[in-house]
Amino acid sequence: MVYIETPRLLLRDWKEGDFISFAEMNKSPAVMEFFLHPLSEEESRSLFDTVRDEFLWYGYGAYLVEQKSDGAFVGFTGFHNFAFDVDFAPGIEILWRLKQEYWGQGYATEAAKACLIYAKEHLPFSTVYSFTSLLNKRSQRVMQKIGMMPEKTFQHPSVVDGHPLKKHILYKSLL
Repeated sequence: MVYIETPRLLLRDWKEGDFISFAEMNKSPAVMEFFLHPLSEEESRSLFDTVRDEFLWYGYGAYLVEQKSDGAFVGFTGFHNFAFDVDFAPGIEILWRLKQEYWGQGYATEAAKACLIYAKEHLPFSTVYSFTSLLNKRSQRVMQKIGMMPEKTFQHPSVVDGHPLKKHILYKSLL
């Protein structure tokens, strides 16, 4: 099922055949630069199953992003429920991850803007967060381009003390 269509992209449900492209993206050191490590095939499988299950649990999730012109797997953009140990949890996060060859073309911004519009019109929440390591300037720029406002910095509880990715920035958007 296609949930969202933009001028260049389709945001749709996942199919089992999407796993190979998903796992390939997640093992890329460049794509995973601001995560603790690239994902193994087993870690990607677990995440893939969780992403698909979230649609069943909540009726929304991280949509597969497909290029309309050729059907190519671009990555994902959408929503995730988070509940880790921070004062703004539980909440809904808007997130994105794209294959490196699609960076710098405005795809993340295009897909994320469309997701926010879709959420405002169709989904049962009115506040969306996004967060990343302070070092991740590319994702912060997407957050700014889609109209999110910086809230604060925080120490991510899933990252060990002293790690360069520990300090994060939180952005927020009211729908």
